[in-house]
Amino acid sequence: MNKTTAKPKLKLAVYWGAACGGCCVSVLDIHEKLFDVVEAADLVFWPIAMDVKYKDVEAMADEYIDITLFNGAIRNSENAHLAAVLRQKSKLLIAYGSCSHLGGIPGLANFYNKKMIFDRIYQNCESTINPEQIRPVPEQEIDGMRLKLPAFYQDVLRLNDVVPVDYFIPGCPPQSERLIEILEAVFSGAELPERGSVIGARDKTQCEECERIKSDNKSIKKIFRSYEIQDDLKTCFLEQGVICMGPATRSGCGTRCIKGNAPCRGCYGPSPGVIDPGAKMMSAIATMIESDNPEEISKVLEGLPDLAGTFYRFSMPSSILRRTIL
Repeated sequence: MNKTTAKPKLKLAVYWGAACGGCCVSVLDIHEKLFDVVEAADLVFWPIAMDVKYKDVEAMADEYIDITLFNGAIRNSENAHLAAVLRQKSKLLIAYGSCSHLGGIPGLANFYNKKMIFDRIYQNCESTINPEQIRPVPEQEIDGMRLKLPAFYQDVLRLNDVVPVDYFIPGCPPQSERLIEILEAVFSGAELPERGSVIGARDKTQCEECERIKSDNKSIKKIFRSYEIQDDLKTCFLEQGVICMGPATRSGCGTRCIKGNAPCRGCYGPSPGVIDPGAKMMSAIATMIESDNPEEISKVLEGLPDLAGTFYRFSMPSSILRRTIL
């Protein structure tokens, strides 16, 4: 009897930096397809799911790991260290999700500096009692032992700011269907796009895939928050005066938020050819305000009290602005 040689299983790693954990949960959201993943690959590192120490990863041979899904931004020296280690140990390092791709929600901290953040957390927060104004420091000697904490960086960075990244999978979190498509392509040995590409997304904008009714009348007289109007459930959000990031956002999520009657917030990042999604969105809004009167324009924009936070919700560290100069 001829014996067939089993195909060697791939090595898969998942790591989170500055993130909420949603991307790790999205890996489990592939449901029964998880059995296919386990059949094709061994999980060798996933801190929230298995007990593997950093030293174990550091001891692995270079490129021992076939695929690493790195989710989360780079907020401190621990994140940066693991990014460097996993880059060295991985054949494919994938920035998985908005935070590693663009900076994500943690990137909104770039509107402040380290001192302002620490002042708020350790001194000025309503629930904080810290009369000695004690702050965390990277190293501290206590009872003859030297304790270490990761160094807190001045800026929130993208994964690609600290190490080369092979591919980017956008989303907050990425849609499970897209992850399945990518893993199946890697497991089957299919040819992947050029290194540095955004994968698991489409080249169209959200608007091009959105099923809501759009008219030729794009003029708005007032900008509303979602809770301030009664959505008619069928008309374009922008035409109702609700900010939707669809014109500046890449598709690929299946317009899930919009189908759930919530406007797009931009988590899939800029569509191809768009350098800065915030600038693109501000340009789109400007074309919808049909007035040359500064007072009238200001009145309309009163519905947008946080311009930068709205238009750069997921992309501040990757934008032209990058951070506030303080």
